Amino acid sequence: MTPGVVLGEDGLARCGWGAAPEDYRDYHDREWGRPVHGDCAVFERITLEAFQSGLSWLTILRKRPGFRSAFAGFDIEAVARFGAADRDRLLADAGIVRNRAKVDATLANARAALALLDAEGEGALDRLVWSHAPGPRPGPRPDALGELPASTPESVALAKALKAHGFVFVGPTTMYAAMQAMGLVDDHLAGCHRAG
Repeated sequence: MTPGVVLGEDGLARCGWGAAPEDYRDYHDREWGRPVHGDCAVFERITLEAFQSGLSWLTILRKRPGFRSAFAGFDIEAVARFGAADRDRLLADAGIVRNRAKVDATLANARAALALLDAEGEGALDRLVWSHAPGPRPGPRPDALGELPASTPESVALAKALKAHGFVFVGPTTMYAAMQAMGLVDDHLAGCHRAG
């Protein structure tokens, strides 16, 4: 077995980070690295990755139901209409991460996403993000998390494209994490049962 992979109690080999606790295991097995499509689903992943910046991903996973409730199920049109009272409500909501800059970024990004959809039609955010998916992985899968990049030329280009459309808090490292989360890249380690 490769150094970055661990054997779970169920006998399945997983990327070390995805073995425990159960929140990580479920996310690793059911979502991470699997393709995500749809404007609102893509908006959710971009938002959650922005909120994760500087925090544990476990914190975000455990607060995900709260985020979904607070941000109207990540319905772009609904969030784009949020006003000052909604902003105050979000900043007081213990069910999410109450970070002013990240809340403001989410509201700005919803408005940017809505403008993109108004200009280019349904699926525009999905298409924009997926147009930055890299080609097939060159060479073998990495053996350890330390071999994975923090950003790539594609995540730099995606960050730049989103910023050009008015998105904020979408730097190259955050966008690479979003690309992993949405399956644009499959960074499951060699030996992981989810490695394709």
